[in-house]
Amino acid sequence: MKHVFVVNPHAGYHGCTTTITKMVEAYADTHSDFQYHIYHTQCPGDATRWVRQYCTEHSQEAKRFYACGGDGTINEVLTGLMHQPNCQLSCLAFGSGNDFIKYYGTHADFNDLERLVEGTPHLVDVMQVTDSHSAIHYSINVCNFGFDAEVVRHMERVRRYPIIGGSNAYTTGIVLGLFGGMRTPINMQVDGNPFYEGDILLCAMSNGRNYGGNYCCAPHAQNDDGLIDIGLFRPMSVFTLARLIGSYTDGSHLQHPAAKKYIRQSQCKRIDLQSRKPFWMAVDGELIEDTRFEIENIHHALTFVSPRK
Repeated sequence: MKHVFVVNPHAGYHGCTTTITKMVEAYADTHSDFQYHIYHTQCPGDATRWVRQYCTEHSQEAKRFYACGGDGTINEVLTGLMHQPNCQLSCLAFGSGNDFIKYYGTHADFNDLERLVEGTPHLVDVMQVTDSHSAIHYSINVCNFGFDAEVVRHMERVRRYPIIGGSNAYTTGIVLGLFGGMRTPINMQVDGNPFYEGDILLCAMSNGRNYGGNYCCAPHAQNDDGLIDIGLFRPMSVFTLARLIGSYTDGSHLQHPAAKKYIRQSQCKRIDLQSRKPFWMAVDGELIEDTRFEIENIHHALTFVSPRK
């Protein structure tokens, strides 16, 4: 097995290049059979390009890619290795959010290289997102649109700032998002059947359970069941939203009495979205703007490796 570390040097607050290099080299010094390669990304999108090229050039080699950064780095590495043979995906958690890994453990768990090398493989689902230009994007965690996506736009601006950034960046984005993005018109079909038409506040389509650093949008989601969990919120007042934010943080919103009349839930294999005007979709935090999207679950699309217990 070749262990390939794809490092985003800009992940987190101060970057992680030196830390990861020292960690990997120290492990290799004490494990003579450990075969590894480290690649430092050069710009946004470079991880996808490089991983795809590496897979093509080493198609017969058993390889595990470690996305060294945050959810954006995982998404880029995931996109590069999709449909490639002999590949696994794991993560060294050095991002400000790292929401997908919360399904399996903590940042500390995913910073323990020995436990990752000896980790547990899981067959997991991936959402395939196709826009109106037939461009394909992939999501291992959460796709969301409406207020959420507007929040992500603001979050990207502040995520490196102290106090308001880091794990608090999503909350900061919420505050800024209150000045716009409270309504998005949408026509939504689920598995070919009408599901919702009209204005929405937000909608999360989930494979994982957490996003935004602190929020548990899909507390019952299973990332290997072949289904996408949908949580759609109808428009509400800022006051009501403020009342419900706490329950959205701990995942209790599905049982919250005040939330029941605003929430629509479902599980499905395919979602078709259309709007009369362009809207933003966040795909594992990566923003895409269009008027139409198709989201389809690919069951057991890849092997994700979590730390050994």
